Amino acid sequence: MEAIIVIMGLGISIRNKQTYGWGISLTFGIYVFYDLARNLNWEISSTVMTVSFLVATISALVAVYFLFKKSSSPDSQ
Repeated sequence: MEAIIVIMGLGISIRNKQTYGWGISLTFGIYVFYDLARNLNWEISSTVMTVSFLVATISALVAVYFLFKKSSSPDSQ
């Protein structure tokens, strides 16, 4: 499901030209990487895993900020 969200986020970004789609795609792309690394026992340092999860969290925050900004603008009504 996370991979499907990545694809849908890319659609939001490219087709609908919405900036927050990039954040959604990045966030869930990192989640896919994170889950694959854990489930397939990839030899990746815990620092890389921690930093990637932090980047995903920041990316989600930025995406939500853009959604909030869009929803509170007069054009969105």
